[in-house]
Amino acid sequence: MTDPSPTPAARYLPRLRDERAALRSASADTARDRAPVELDQQSVGRLSRMDAIQQQAMAAAQEARRHGRLRALDAAIHRIETGDFGWCDACGEAIGAGRLDLDPTVMRCRDCAG
Repeated sequence: MTDPSPTPAARYLPRLRDERAALRSASADTARDRAPVELDQQSVGRLSRMDAIQQQAMAAAQEARRHGRLRALDAAIHRIETGDFGWCDACGEAIGAGRLDLDPTVMRCRDCAG
């Protein structure tokens, strides 16, 4: 196979690593928001506790999305390191440079992505 575009895949590596670092930092910064809500009847009323539980659930959902994106970033970095970056996982054809510019974690060409 030949290089899918004139731009080497390493062009995307700094972008992927920067996003990964930002997501990891955001995860660490919001760890307290995902902690279990303490039951303290003296300081937190029923509605306040329900609100805190809802905020915790939203923070947990956001962390799950963040974790999924981190997996995609790690996979893309691995593909760059092994020389598999830029090739469709389904058909083996080159993924268009424009598609990779939009999201370098994509694993399929436009035709196979459907």
